[in-house]
Amino acid sequence: MAVNFDTTPMTARTTLAAELLAEFLGTLVLILFGTGVVAMVQLFPSAHPGETINGGYTNITIGWGLAVTMGMYIAARVSGAHLNPAVTLALAVFRGFPWRKVVPYSLVQTAGAFVAAAIVYLNYLPAFHKVDPGLARTAGVFTTFPAFGEIPLAGFLDQLIGTALLLLMIFAITDERNMPPQSNLTPLMIGLVVVAIGMSFGAMHGYAINPARDFGPRLFTVVAGFRQNGITDGSRVWWIPIVAPLLGGVIGAAIYDFGVRPFLPSSK
Repeated sequence: MAVNFDTTPMTARTTLAAELLAEFLGTLVLILFGTGVVAMVQLFPSAHPGETINGGYTNITIGWGLAVTMGMYIAARVSGAHLNPAVTLALAVFRGFPWRKVVPYSLVQTAGAFVAAAIVYLNYLPAFHKVDPGLARTAGVFTTFPAFGEIPLAGFLDQLIGTALLLLMIFAITDERNMPPQSNLTPLMIGLVVVAIGMSFGAMHGYAINPARDFGPRLFTVVAGFRQNGITDGSRVWWIPIVAPLLGGVIGAAIYDFGVRPFLPSSK
């Protein structure tokens, strides 16, 4: 059985407060592992010739995939482990998830990401002070920026495609009429999807593919005084990893529901 994305509570004791706590903690764990691996890569030089950072981009893509898996294991049986406003919105549009829960879920996901960024920053504070004492060039540990700042729409398209792929695959993996993995393997499968997206659509804008994952830590960079943050630095790129994933998620879910699901065998 796949991870339950139904709108009904998993147990009689499940309340909205319990679901929100699960989303908060699941997203917290996701961002702790995810931004933690980026901090390891960016803040600690490698001793290997020709390699400027430990493990480089490969570590980042694998680390984020595992981060998603670990976060989902925390929240799956309580809230469905959305951990992403783009997932929550797509489930509301196509799977009957209650619209009244969309904003609360999104807010606690963003809050969990903010708190996780603060914890990672405190853990690596000595490294930040040594590598970037003015906090002028390491905000990328926490949030995403376009590879080509002069072409912001390129980053928008990158985020839209990446999130469309994410929701297309989530809907496929969790559809019991398709070929779902056992429930304890679903988080791993979705984590592998994130690895694949990072390896194929990651460079243009950092593949946030999750508004909470990007905006929560981005808000932290503003509070902590990072000079490059996408909000107060004049670049105004903060909206791209919010709008594009929300739109891309709905598009990916629609592709699955209208292009694949009608042709699957009946579950009866």
